[in-house]
Amino acid sequence: MSSNTRSGNKETLVIIGNGMVGHHCVEQLIERGALTQYELHVYGEEHQRAYDRVHLSEYFGGRDAESLALCDAELYATHGVQLHLGVQVLDIDRSRKEVITRNGRQAYDQLILATGSYPFVPPITGAEGDSRLVYRTLEDLDGIQAAASGARRGVVVGGGLLGLEAANALKSLGLEAHVVEFAPRLMPVQLDDEGGAALRARIESLGVGVHLGCATEEIIAGEEYRYRMNFKGGEFLETDLIVFSAGIRPQDALGRSADLELGPRGGIAIDDDYRTSDPAIFAIGECAAWNGMCFGLVAPGYSMARNLALQLTGQPHESFAGADMSTKLKLLGVDVGSIGDAHAATEGAKSYRFIDETNSSYSRLVVSADGKKVLGAVLVGDNSYYDTLLQYCQNRIDLPADPSGLILPTSNGAPTLGADALPDTATICSCHNVSKGAICCSVDAGCTDLGELKNTTRAATGCGGCTALLKQVFEHELSARGVEVDKSLCEHFAHTRQELYAIVRVEGITSFEALLSSHGRGHTGCDICKPAVGSILASCWNAPITDPLLVPLQDTNDTFMANMQKNGTYSVVPRIAGGEITPDKLIAIGAVAKKYDLYTKITGGQRIDLFGAQLHELPDIWAELIDAGFETGHAYGKSLRTVKSCVGSTWCRYGVQDSVGMAIRLEDRYKGLRSPHKIKFGVSGCTRECAEAQSKDIGVIATENGWNLYVSGNGGMRPRHAELFATDLDDATLIRYIDRYLMFYVRTADRLQRTSVWRESLEGGLDYLKEVIIDDSLGLAAELEAQMQLVVDRYECEWANALKDPEKLKRFRTFVNDERGDPDIHFVKERGQIRPARASELHLIPVTEEIL
Repeated sequence: MSSNTRSGNKETLVIIGNGMVGHHCVEQLIERGALTQYELHVYGEEHQRAYDRVHLSEYFGGRDAESLALCDAELYATHGVQLHLGVQVLDIDRSRKEVITRNGRQAYDQLILATGSYPFVPPITGAEGDSRLVYRTLEDLDGIQAAASGARRGVVVGGGLLGLEAANALKSLGLEAHVVEFAPRLMPVQLDDEGGAALRARIESLGVGVHLGCATEEIIAGEEYRYRMNFKGGEFLETDLIVFSAGIRPQDALGRSADLELGPRGGIAIDDDYRTSDPAIFAIGECAAWNGMCFGLVAPGYSMARNLALQLTGQPHESFAGADMSTKLKLLGVDVGSIGDAHAATEGAKSYRFIDETNSSYSRLVVSADGKKVLGAVLVGDNSYYDTLLQYCQNRIDLPADPSGLILPTSNGAPTLGADALPDTATICSCHNVSKGAICCSVDAGCTDLGELKNTTRAATGCGGCTALLKQVFEHELSARGVEVDKSLCEHFAHTRQELYAIVRVEGITSFEALLSSHGRGHTGCDICKPAVGSILASCWNAPITDPLLVPLQDTNDTFMANMQKNGTYSVVPRIAGGEITPDKLIAIGAVAKKYDLYTKITGGQRIDLFGAQLHELPDIWAELIDAGFETGHAYGKSLRTVKSCVGSTWCRYGVQDSVGMAIRLEDRYKGLRSPHKIKFGVSGCTRECAEAQSKDIGVIATENGWNLYVSGNGGMRPRHAELFATDLDDATLIRYIDRYLMFYVRTADRLQRTSVWRESLEGGLDYLKEVIIDDSLGLAAELEAQMQLVVDRYECEWANALKDPEKLKRFRTFVNDERGDPDIHFVKERGQIRPARASELHLIPVTEEIL
């Protein structure tokens, strides 16, 4: 089949590659009105339309291909773009201006190559077939998942960015993970020796084996595992599967076969306007070589796509002039940042270094010979410095008198650079190339809503790493123009959460209706103010959320006191204080899970999660658990979740205090405390930190003389290390400080604000917080302690409360007039346990009797 026709007077534009960069180019062409000028054909080798490779590892965490897709299935068809998925372009006939596929030929007037890159597999004897897994596409991940079935150990060859991502994937599949790297350090391109050493220490502490300076000579059959990797020098490592992630190479095969000029190290050579040696062919993204360099990050590819779309539609565009390869990421839960000239290769460059071997953290600041400008930086363990250092580097901002202060830990946390110090040319969002000037223009055009700003500029809609900086700049620009930044909770309350909390406390208000009538607008409230006020009422008075007046304020999870899962079932999480559990209670949980056929999972907080319970089963399940001595674990609430602990001095030869006893004491005290966001604790029995206390909202670490208290850490979307707050505390003082800290947080934080973000927003930083909590500078200590004691005294297990009242149990029905479960919920068995059925499996499940 040959297609050489044109639609009217339109030219034919063909894009080969439907990855992130190719898709972004399509989006930009549509946005620039290109479809009035071009008939657009897009070819992709994969059967899945463009998906988010940046978050590829989340595929093993439950995200499916559809949720990773970068657009709705209808987008291309809606705009008349011809999308050819699962179609490989075999060759380019430049003389006839046609691309050749197995389906025939497609003519083009202009051609864009966005073929990306492919994973490099070293030429190792035995690296073929099942032993040649790579980590690049969804299909690759399916292959890894299949190979992991029944496996015990997995090895990743390559200790760079993708290699460590792959190691994390193997860990998530339950394998013992190892990384083999030829270089003498991990991430050799981004990190120096000290940074690589810090990263290695952190990764090994997570249970991942690291083997550096290892050259694999051959892969043969193993004795204890499936394969044996023989290294140069005689050492070896056995494993059940091997994933190669030893770097990427530009996918330039089409360029080679079409005799296009290539870069000296591969890649299709382009000029400053993205044009190849054939004036009708362009190349963008990882397959393109500009000045002999290929760029393996998504932001440079997006910049190329955006400017090429402008060029093809006859609009002003920027010529390519290289790209900033700075990166901020989280690998195996470890913060890593690399900015600019991280290796101090610039002549005369000088460095400031901070090495914390105790916490395996490292910071390096590279400055110019005159000490006035930032040239680069390396960060391992704490990326809170990254945004400030990046702005100093990108915008050539003069350094302060003591540059070392930009990387040294301080009581005020990481240094910040005010929005007013940034020039208009400062890049706020590198994914979509949004400058501070563009934000100012949006504000000048009348934009006063952050959501609207994101929609119009697309800032913070890529990787999301710039969200905090975007909000800071936006609110600063509004204030600078005399526009009051509206911090109302919602349309019903012209108050912040802090102000509403104070009103409830001072006036003794105990219901949403009373607060709305006296200090709000309207008659019903909304999904923002109801849960927020419900949380405030619980924080202040700790009345059971099952009370009829309080139930309408709760979100779905709090309403049914269980976390709703994606298939409409619920999870059940009984409290296991400090992770300590008796054999009888373990048996009781197992009996309940077996009786109700629930999926069981040990959580990161040392509890047992039971999945798959239907709504009508929840009361029966909890009745049995409560009879066995359990109570609700509040996994569904914005409240204390868990207090994680090691075994401490009771069992461990390194422990210096009873961490389990303290963890149980803390969990029993603060269970049920409702707060602006969830709270997690960790208690470690020594400085080896097996409970990972420094990544928690409250971290307690034993010393020979008592306890060190850390505050305001958390993992999740915005990880942050906790900060040392007080040292060598006795038990009573430790609890007194935690009482005050938590109640001050509850009193002053914004809605859904984690302790880490709240701490960063406090003027005066950690010193101010110490003055309030330790020195009682505001005279609030006794009041905060009394408020906490009231919450503690009024604690009651919410499920125990509900089970005592038949009226409260009526809402636990799928159907009002029928006590049976939902017939549309289906499960299948996998690894001996149930899981939700996928759409493709539903035709295998017998149809149940219809409920009339």
